[in-house]
Amino acid sequence: MEVKVLDINGKETGRSVQLADSVFAIEPNKHAIYLDVKQYLANQRQGTHKAKERAEVAGSTRKIKKQKGTGTARAGSAKSPVFKGGGTIFGPRPRSYSFKLNKALKRLARKSAFTIKAQESNLFVIEDITFDTPNTKNFINVLKALGLESKKSLFVLGESNKNVYLSSRNLKRASVVTSSELNTYGILNANSLVLTEGSVEGIVENLSK
Repeated sequence: MEVKVLDINGKETGRSVQLADSVFAIEPNKHAIYLDVKQYLANQRQGTHKAKERAEVAGSTRKIKKQKGTGTARAGSAKSPVFKGGGTIFGPRPRSYSFKLNKALKRLARKSAFTIKAQESNLFVIEDITFDTPNTKNFINVLKALGLESKKSLFVLGESNKNVYLSSRNLKRASVVTSSELNTYGILNANSLVLTEGSVEGIVENLSK
């Protein structure tokens, strides 16, 4: 799969890159995508929720009324879940929502996500970006040149670049990651995926292990 390389002004450079069909042109596996996205979202949950059960609620354990003769149901402690202020029945407890997925399945999910972006023509390859200093205005100019200023976009760098990252940090619709930080959710959550020339080799290498 051959894709033309654009410069940061959105113009063609006259160069092109060959994207491996084994990564960018496979048969998408939607179930693998579902599992990988599900795991990513599960890992974002803190799992610190907690409700007090009857043994943990503060209050007296004295029997609140006699057992018989009241005409109502028998009742013991005021901490019983049937009373206001009592404990919670089967309330949430702190837990981890994470679960394990095989590496091969996660690689398949990312390949499927790349393929979907390529099929939708929402994948671009641009020359490597370098800024001398962090400058949000410069990054906005890049977005405008590519026609992405009003779209959610994900930029993938070959290696970490602090100035480029800081230039994009204040923008709600733009994110910058390295090829090693990519995940299926991030790829699919972006309207447009922008790869730098230097990131292509790293992506293929990471997904070919």
